Amino acid sequence: MRVDDCAPGAECQLDFGYLGLLDDPASGKRRKVHALVITAVYSRHTFVWLTHSQTLDAVITGCQAAWEFFDGVFAVIIPDNMKPSVAQADAVNPRLSRGWLDYAAHARFVTDTARVRTPQDKPRVERTIQYVQKNFWAGETFTDLDHAQQAARTWCAHTAGMRVHGTTATQPAVVFAAEEHRHLLPVPQQPYDVPVFKQVKVHKDFHACVGKALYSLPETWIGTTVDVRADSETVKFYHRGELIKQHPRQGAGGRSTDPADYPADLGAYATRNITAQLQQCERYGPHIGLYAARIVDDPRPWSRMRAVYALIGLVSTYGAAPVDAACQSALALDVIAVTKIRSMLERGTETTSPALPRAAGHAPTRFTRDPSEFAAAAAALTLIPGTKEN
Repeated sequence: MRVDDCAPGAECQLDFGYLGLLDDPASGKRRKVHALVITAVYSRHTFVWLTHSQTLDAVITGCQAAWEFFDGVFAVIIPDNMKPSVAQADAVNPRLSRGWLDYAAHARFVTDTARVRTPQDKPRVERTIQYVQKNFWAGETFTDLDHAQQAARTWCAHTAGMRVHGTTATQPAVVFAAEEHRHLLPVPQQPYDVPVFKQVKVHKDFHACVGKALYSLPETWIGTTVDVRADSETVKFYHRGELIKQHPRQGAGGRSTDPADYPADLGAYATRNITAQLQQCERYGPHIGLYAARIVDDPRPWSRMRAVYALIGLVSTYGAAPVDAACQSALALDVIAVTKIRSMLERGTETTSPALPRAAGHAPTRFTRDPSEFAAAAAALTLIPGTKEN
């Protein structure tokens, strides 16, 4: 049964058609060329976008070029069940891909997919593909894809658009300009940045890998699989549709870490924040803070941080007060070794006054004399008459 056409600007139909082979200067090979054909249902005005692939990126790029050509967006798009836009085909409730849904929300159109193996659901574009193959492509010679695309745009505007259509007996471009153009939705002002959608797992190091770069997430999500939307500017993480984290996009090998994602006791370590570790030691006690500062007084302070962590561990084991007393005793002798602090705490000698070390050979020998023998009393000086005091 013949169904009436829609209202002006309400619908357009979209489908891919194979054209042939064309030289690709980038690869030096002949590659397949596909035509993404978009036909307005009411006016039959047509736009053709040529591409070597049928990916989501190619479909969206073709749609963007079509909206610029038509100077507007159709309210309803009727595509074939192509994989970039339809994840699971169904006559009643098809499941669209996340990338296509994201782009549809950006351009503000609705998708009404055709049924599987039912070309009569999109007859306007089906007939147009045959017209493109025979009238535009057949017998023509193009140097590369860019040359062919420029020719296709001119052909759409002046040949296909100005012909007298066999069914409507009108010129599609004229009808479109007079009756349909004013009913289209406005073209989005911001260009669409084609994103990448995937699922990733948050690892034990608090990071997930997206595009060979690492991004941190809070401890809550460790071991969880989350959804990712990554474009050229941002990387967004979702769990059941709820945004849980956002990072600026990093290049391959890059890393974006938010210190707030780490637990309080691990953040300073993970970010190599030596100042924060020293401040923590100062909070335990003034001598502990001074001792830690002496430990990292090195041209390579990070290499000495294990000793600082060992000192903090002693505070957890013995308490802050005994460790502070042991550090005070060790600082008095200028002994900077955490093992000595541990030994003092194990023996309970952290509060004992330090004794100065005795020199080697301190035991008395045969000719050793008591120091008192060298003490001489001050003799009274008698001034001889006739002499001067020197």
